[in-house]
Amino acid sequence: MSHILTVRTWSALAVVLAGSALLAAPALAAEEEAQAQQQIGQAEPQQDAEIDEAANGDDADDDESNGDEVNGDEVNGDEAEAQDEEDHHDHVHEPDEHADNEAVQAYREVNRRMHEDMSIEFTGNPDADFARGMIPHHQGAIDMANVVLMHGEDEAIRDLAREIIEAQEEEIAFLRDWLAQHGFEAE
Repeated sequence: MSHILTVRTWSALAVVLAGSALLAAPALAAEEEAQAQQQIGQAEPQQDAEIDEAANGDDADDDESNGDEVNGDEVNGDEAEAQDEEDHHDHVHEPDEHADNEAVQAYREVNRRMHEDMSIEFTGNPDADFARGMIPHHQGAIDMANVVLMHGEDEAIRDLAREIIEAQEEEIAFLRDWLAQHGFEAE
């Protein structure tokens, strides 16, 4: 993990040198916000399709889990529904005072997607399973950092977000390479 220390050292140097780049800061911030918005925009169609599929696409499965007879056995709808929720690790948030806050909505979506993507099919190889689970975990950190770059205002947090993006992208690349070298696929 020495590359994280190197990133932190270079990041500290970048902060010191940033004073000379203050005139370019508004343009850079606008570019970062546009990039973050683009990444979120690219994820939204996929998420919308997944939500539509979950809501409409599994009607046959819903019929099987609502108390109807399946393969000669009667299924209790409440038990099947509770098990389905447990299996999918659904995190339902009740509406609250932050429901109209775009940043909160984005963080909740990032959290949902990260946990869903971390629900991997295990190989039995602890190293491979770690690598496969950490990729979506690191992607979640990148996605959270993009949310704060789009909505956040504190420069120290924004600087940290940029460091996190750089470090997590390096680690994802390392994990993907390791998986490929060892004959495993990343999910």
